[in-house]
Amino acid sequence: MKLPKLKIKNLVAEIPIIQGGMAVKISTGALAGAIAKAGGIGIIGASGMDLGELAQEIKKAREIAGKGIIGINIMFAARDFLGAVYTSIKEGIDIVTTGAGFSRDIFKIGKESKTTILPIVSSARLAKTATVCGADAIVVEGKEAGGHLGTDESIEKILPEVRKVTDLPVIAAGGITDGCDIIKMFKLGANGVQIATRFVLTNECNAAPEFKKMYQNAKKEDVVLISSPVGMPGRALKTRFVDDLLQKKAPKPIGCDYCLKSCSLEYCIIQALINAQQGDVHNGIVFTGENVWKIKDKKIKPAAEVLHDLVREAEECPDPDISLTSRSPKN
Repeated sequence: MKLPKLKIKNLVAEIPIIQGGMAVKISTGALAGAIAKAGGIGIIGASGMDLGELAQEIKKAREIAGKGIIGINIMFAARDFLGAVYTSIKEGIDIVTTGAGFSRDIFKIGKESKTTILPIVSSARLAKTATVCGADAIVVEGKEAGGHLGTDESIEKILPEVRKVTDLPVIAAGGITDGCDIIKMFKLGANGVQIATRFVLTNECNAAPEFKKMYQNAKKEDVVLISSPVGMPGRALKTRFVDDLLQKKAPKPIGCDYCLKSCSLEYCIIQALINAQQGDVHNGIVFTGENVWKIKDKKIKPAAEVLHDLVREAEECPDPDISLTSRSPKN
């Protein structure tokens, strides 16, 4: 079954797949650029980068992507949220996605700069609010997602509820690992999907080999929920640090560079994420989606090949009753 294009304002992605933005230098310009060049939408994880680094990664993504669509993801909880947004706009980014909190100001900034704004929400209530505020599309994320979570409800429950309250394009996120998952999301009303976890197992992903190996070896029982100083739960793989965290034995921060607007100081999440990204997984946090263990092909491949694998899987997934064209937004 052929997947439709994803249209958001004047942007048209040949493949309706957004590569999720993975923070602290997991998804950088190389991955985002490769996905965009191949016809999807590539997203740089801006949280955990200084503004100079972010500008360089956007330039790198654009060099690779050519006319492809690239964006950033930035946590609203990040102290330099607006700095990242304005830096990205200055560098000519196509899309800004934002979660871990809800910004109303971002919609005005997007309108003034003609930048496409995609809030990440986890309820119909917030989707409706985002629509009224001026969002260009909605990313709806269920409990199956990796990283910081805004709900304990499944994407299969939330997505139809969101579809009822907005005529904007809706992008489903959380737990999507193969083409049949993609078709299921379209059947529930999505116009596109956002996938992060599967793209960790790519050549272009900036995670260390030790990080990727944890994905390759992951079992269902290795995926756990943890607390985060951000004030939201997070989903990660078991590591020695995570075990200590679950037992309330994680070391307290030594010093603080105030990377978050508000932090519980339970532990330093930025350092734990940096450790993992650089390969010290025992002393780090390896964020992941709930269904990482379900990924069938765990070879490290070029990102474009993984993207096209997903398209092929969707086309081969039998479901003759689905009408993709009927799921287009009304506007």
